[in-house]
Amino acid sequence: MIAYSIFARCTARDWRSVMLAAFSVVPLGVGESVSGLVAGMVPLIEASGLPYKVGAMQTTIEGDEADVLAVIMDCHRYMREKAPRVLTHITIDDRAGATGRLEGKVQDLERIVGRELQ
Repeated sequence: MIAYSIFARCTARDWRSVMLAAFSVVPLGVGESVSGLVAGMVPLIEASGLPYKVGAMQTTIEGDEADVLAVIMDCHRYMREKAPRVLTHITIDDRAGATGRLEGKVQDLERIVGRELQ
C-alpha cells in the first residue's frame, strides 16, 4: 500500500532527472513457463522510446524518473491482467547529473577489467 502510493505520487509529478531502473515483473499462479507472458511486455517498453536492455532475469531502462516509473507500472498492470498475483522487483540507480549510464556502466567495468564482458 505504501509503495503503491509512492508510485502514484511519483508518476504524477513532472520530474526531469535521468535514472536507471532494473526491474522484473513475475506472474504467479500461471504455470511453470512465463516467457510468453513476459514477452507481452516488450511492446510496452518499446513504445516508451526509452533505451533499455533485456537480461535473463530483469530489464534495465533509462530515462526521466516519471517516464521510467510509468513504464514499470504499465508492465506491472499488464501482467496483473494476465495473472492472479504479480511480484514486481525494482532497483533504481538515481545519480545526480549522470546520463548515458545504461551503456556507460558496462563500459566502465570493461575498462577496469581490461576486456569485453559477455
